[in-house]
Amino acid sequence: TGADSGDFAQTNNCNSSLAAGAQCTINVTFRPAATGTRTGTLTVTDNASGSPQTASLTGTGVAPAATLSPTSLTFASQDVGATSAPQAVTLSNPGSGPLSISSIAITGANSGDFAQTNNCGSSVAAGAKCTINVTFRPTATGTRTGTLTVTDNASGSPQTVSLTGIGVRPAASVSPTSLLFLPQLIGTTSAPQRVTLSNTGSGPLLINSIATSGGNSGDFAQTNNCGSSLAAGASCTINVTFSPTGLLLRSSTLAITDNASGSPQTVSLTGTGL
Repeated sequence: TGADSGDFAQTNNCNSSLAAGAQCTINVTFRPAATGTRTGTLTVTDNASGSPQTASLTGTGVAPAATLSPTSLTFASQDVGATSAPQAVTLSNPGSGPLSISSIAITGANSGDFAQTNNCGSSVAAGAKCTINVTFRPTATGTRTGTLTVTDNASGSPQTVSLTGIGVRPAASVSPTSLLFLPQLIGTTSAPQRVTLSNTGSGPLLINSIATSGGNSGDFAQTNNCGSSLAAGASCTINVTFSPTGLLLRSSTLAITDNASGSPQTVSLTGTGL
């Protein structure tokens, strides 16, 4: 009986009669329907003086709660196949009972593009928190999405965080793909011819080197305004000159080494020494 009688239950081996000097056992369990202090009374009605006999029952109901902060992560544009710096999500238990974690996983359309590590373990104590670190490694260009899903014993489970990132990839093109110089006197330098390097992709083109190589590479020289990186949609200029050191046909290759598919990009160079 009592205010929260439904929160308590009893089983017993007392039957309907108890012999003089004998005893029996009543087992009481507590299953709170709400948080906070819960009370009831165990009442035994019999033919003894002072009936009914009573025992006061008290218990405290606790419940975990789960919050995730932030509730969404947006990653900066990331090269396809490269892993971003981690972003942190905090899982907190502001409730009054332990938060039991069944799983922390990434689901959704592009779940394989995101990964998580965490220090949450299988339980988070009341008032405690833990950290989930999420990284983004796109497998394709364009917008990529996923969901960080935390399954637990709190109300509203699973708790989720939306994940978004953009996969980008540079693309390099050179124009023209060959240069033919007019016949040039040995020991003199031609007028420059221009090669345009363009980044037609969606990510930055990282330039490792621009150099002439192979054949008569010493007969050709280049200067450029490309720097070490070329933004998506941008272009730069490479000027090539010819200074033959020998007679007749001279040839080499202008090679551009970068992070685009098909690297190095090449331009064939040909001239005649007189």
